[in-house]
Amino acid sequence: MPANQMLWLFFGFSGRISRAAYFLAGLLMMILVVFMVYRLTLAQESGSGGAFWETLLSAVMIASLWAQAALGAKRLHDLDKPGLFAALLFVPLLNFIVFVGLCLMPGTPGANQYGQATNRPK
Repeated sequence: MPANQMLWLFFGFSGRISRAAYFLAGLLMMILVVFMVYRLTLAQESGSGGAFWETLLSAVMIASLWAQAALGAKRLHDLDKPGLFAALLFVPLLNFIVFVGLCLMPGTPGANQYGQATNRPK
């Protein structure tokens, strides 16, 4: 996948994405955050302080929040819904239900107001 498509997938808000792309991209973001927490924990246990890993974790968390909003908006666009509903992904306890729902609900067949096809910008 070219770099510009990766940037669009994780950081762009236009277009539509399929259930599989949403699930896999969301899973990748979760794995990155868990890995950063793991590395920070190891650094703190070894006594090295972990300032580098704290900074890196903060950067990954900010990027992950943006990416989750962008992924959610594009997945909602595939359902022909406004991307503003992606804010539900940031409500504690409700976020897991919304994530699973977006992974399971089939998208709109054919073109809709948010794009001609899935997995590409509008």
